[in-house]
Amino acid sequence: MIRMILSVMLTAACLTSVLHPTQAAEWSQFRGPSGNGVSQTTGLPTEWNSEKNIVWKAKLPGHGSSSPVLFGDQVFVTSYTGYGLTEEDNDNPSDLRLHVISVNRDSGEIMWDESVSPINEVQKITKRIVDHGYASGTPACDETGVYAFFGTSGVVAYDLKGKLKWQADVGDGTAGFGSASSPILYKDFVIVNASIESSTVYALHKSNGEVAWKAEEIVRAWTTPSIVDVPGGKQELVVNQKNQIYGFDPDTGKKLWTCEGIQDYVVPVVVQNEGIIYCLGGRSNRSIAVRPGGRGDVTKTHKLWEVNVGANVTSPVYYDGHLYWASDRGIAFCLNAKDGEVVYKNRLPTGARLYASIVLADGKLYVTTRDSGVIVLKAGPEYVELARNEIKSDDDLFNASPAVSEGSIYLRTNGYLYRIAEKK
Repeated sequence: MIRMILSVMLTAACLTSVLHPTQAAEWSQFRGPSGNGVSQTTGLPTEWNSEKNIVWKAKLPGHGSSSPVLFGDQVFVTSYTGYGLTEEDNDNPSDLRLHVISVNRDSGEIMWDESVSPINEVQKITKRIVDHGYASGTPACDETGVYAFFGTSGVVAYDLKGKLKWQADVGDGTAGFGSASSPILYKDFVIVNASIESSTVYALHKSNGEVAWKAEEIVRAWTTPSIVDVPGGKQELVVNQKNQIYGFDPDTGKKLWTCEGIQDYVVPVVVQNEGIIYCLGGRSNRSIAVRPGGRGDVTKTHKLWEVNVGANVTSPVYYDGHLYWASDRGIAFCLNAKDGEVVYKNRLPTGARLYASIVLADGKLYVTTRDSGVIVLKAGPEYVELARNEIKSDDDLFNASPAVSEGSIYLRTNGYLYRIAEKK
């Protein structure tokens, strides 16, 4: 209870903007409070396995590849049941249920498990869909509740006790891979990139799910939107999409600037540091650095560099003048953030596959592979592998990015949610 009170007090003090890791220990949305994949927590474990440094292991009621998020004494994850758990499970799409689950942070016990039915026709199960499922978007949470995006099944909001507040329809369009974007919270809004479902970014009111504003013509973007800081204490909403990077006023949805971007669909999340944003994406793998805050077409004035290395799925972190990520092709990269020059390019253990994005905390880089464990690297411009951690008792794939808070790492598979920490 004391932890929850302190957490609510801290969050209330920061309501005017998206929280930054230096302002809160919580991991309240995909890739942490700022979306940068960085935590200031210390004392994280370097090594673990099925018998070592597992504080608890919670059995989840269904499949999902969304990441866990935290608020107060609760850990939230999403899952799905009823349809599409395997390719052969294709008889009754109407049986699909989309779950939001609250797990007690201290004990690992399920506090509540609530679910809704789809709003629109369910995308037919395929091999590509079953690879990650119908619960790919990571929820976002604060003292007002928890908010989750399930693609064509809509956006749902629950209060912290599990009472359904609303469910909103943001489109019925589909693509081969399905849905992947995660919601973010800004002031009184839930912002959702429904590019795949309706070519639209929506800002919905937290209180009732009604549309506050929307930005249309968002093309081939599975990425989660980012709130970035600009000079003068202002903030912009950045959406990286096919061919263009857009900057919006997050209060009104007005488009402020455009910059020529990656000539392909985009999945990775934009990260920021000291007035520069870094954008990855495309099957051919590109990386672009842009200075936000301009107006109109800023390609010639604000694009700082572009290089032909990057990632198709995974997002980077910034640390001490360098960008780090591990691509879905199983290669770890370090780039000089000033000019995009490759500092190192190192193949991960043979066969390593990735959907999850890298996390920086406690001077270490945590790289979650799907089936070759979590590889821990030293954060620095030289490739140094510190450990490789596998939970061999769990045969499921590790598709989700970790959440990090107060000395603990939270990992999930289709079957389980884990809390990992140094045991005294």
